[in-house]
Amino acid sequence: MRASIARRLAAFLWVVAAAWLAGCVSLPPPVPHTPVTAITDVAQTELGQLAAKGAPEGSTALSGFRLLPEAAFAFDARISLARHAEKSLDVQYYLVQRDDIGLLFLRELREAAARGVRVRLLVDDLYTGGEDELFGTLAAFPNVEVRLFNPLPSRASSLGTRLLLSLTDFGRINHRMHNKLLIADNSFAVSGGRNIGNEYFMRSTAANFIDMDVISSGPVVRQMSEGFDRYWNSSHAWPIERIAPLHGLTREAAQRRFDEIARSAVPDVPIRPRDVLNKSPVGEQLITGKIDRYWAPSTLFIDDPDKITRKADEAYIGSVTEGALSVINATRREVVIASPYFIPGPKGMEEMRACIAKGGRITVVTNSLGATDEPLAYAGYERYRADMLKIGVTIFEIAPTLSGRSGRFGDFGKSISRLHAKLAIVDNERFFVGSMNLDHRSAAVNTEIGLVIDSPELVQDYNKLMSGERVNLGYRLRLGPNGRRVQWLEYDDAGGDIVHEDEPGEFLWLRFKNWLLLPIVGEELL
Repeated sequence: MRASIARRLAAFLWVVAAAWLAGCVSLPPPVPHTPVTAITDVAQTELGQLAAKGAPEGSTALSGFRLLPEAAFAFDARISLARHAEKSLDVQYYLVQRDDIGLLFLRELREAAARGVRVRLLVDDLYTGGEDELFGTLAAFPNVEVRLFNPLPSRASSLGTRLLLSLTDFGRINHRMHNKLLIADNSFAVSGGRNIGNEYFMRSTAANFIDMDVISSGPVVRQMSEGFDRYWNSSHAWPIERIAPLHGLTREAAQRRFDEIARSAVPDVPIRPRDVLNKSPVGEQLITGKIDRYWAPSTLFIDDPDKITRKADEAYIGSVTEGALSVINATRREVVIASPYFIPGPKGMEEMRACIAKGGRITVVTNSLGATDEPLAYAGYERYRADMLKIGVTIFEIAPTLSGRSGRFGDFGKSISRLHAKLAIVDNERFFVGSMNLDHRSAAVNTEIGLVIDSPELVQDYNKLMSGERVNLGYRLRLGPNGRRVQWLEYDDAGGDIVHEDEPGEFLWLRFKNWLLLPIVGEELL
């Protein structure tokens, strides 16, 4: 899921007149707040001692990393770190939903605060409509503070209404905080692509995401904390009580109300003894004190929160996207890129041509039209698809039903699968994972976080996920005999190829909507 503001606005344009009649809304005057920073005196905490355990002697440049490809194990990592925290939990997300996963997660933050842990929760405001009560009542607990990033003026429940009532401020609210990060006791952190909601952790009955997180420890976590502090103390982070006060509720009544809301969550996500990489859950390892990690140098990229105030060209300079692309463009042999929304633009096409001209190989994995949750973003990618194939890029598209059968990323049940992971493998030596999509919005509109890990061992773990002859996660694309039309190849049960001459699935209505809306929206807003 992404900040598809322009697309949603286009769908609601027919009620602009009604929204106009509703009058203007605005934020209250900002009030300066005293800067608060991460707690650094954590060496004697349980997590601090576990983070230091097993670290290579004499090196201050190496951090510890483990991939979290399976949803249940990624959720366990977050919950277990919250349960073991003693001093602080710093939590930053684009989306925290009011569903089973979201409520379980927020309940763990509340429980940690009850033990005396300082909890700072920063959530982007785009999707908080109708949830002021949830976040406001959580903030009523001692040791908990909740802030909303770049809030919309309207507190209406409907996102469409909120956007329409904010049209006069569109230049500001079009920019969102897309970061995903949890830091426990300034010692362990979980970062990557997952938001907090059912579909990111295999709890949705309709559609679930293929995603990737990494758990980190060591020096890189202190860097993450410094980045979190910049967002927490920025003028774009508003205390929730400032913009959505709980009128008529005492603190005690607000706390009781939060407990009533959180009590409706279905219990924890079931988890197997070992994940697909044959590693036990993080929660179990925190108890035994044997933490699976690869020690490696890394580079952390975090966008400046003031990026949202800059024009596109200025916002790109020093951005996570610029940093990630510098790593990708340095490839000597091969790069594999996974991005749910992949819109290279003319500049990206030029860079891919240059890489291939030097003898490099490029593989792109993205969503098919049937798998994507953002059809307009797919339409933006579709403009470049045939040209990418012509210059020699290998393209795979995730199919809505095929990847769920692989057993590689969790139990999809009867739901469809969608790619949401944002990662790159460079020369089988370097691994990028983060919140950044390869499109204009991540590059110049939203803020992002990304991590480059120089670890062939970590790359080997990822390759294990994708190993096996003819792993059937989706379609392999190629040009047809005429060299212009795209064909989709699907492996059949006998190991042969099923060739689709047209986009697999029935998408006439989607294509009509894309044809209608894409000229209105424009690629710069995708």
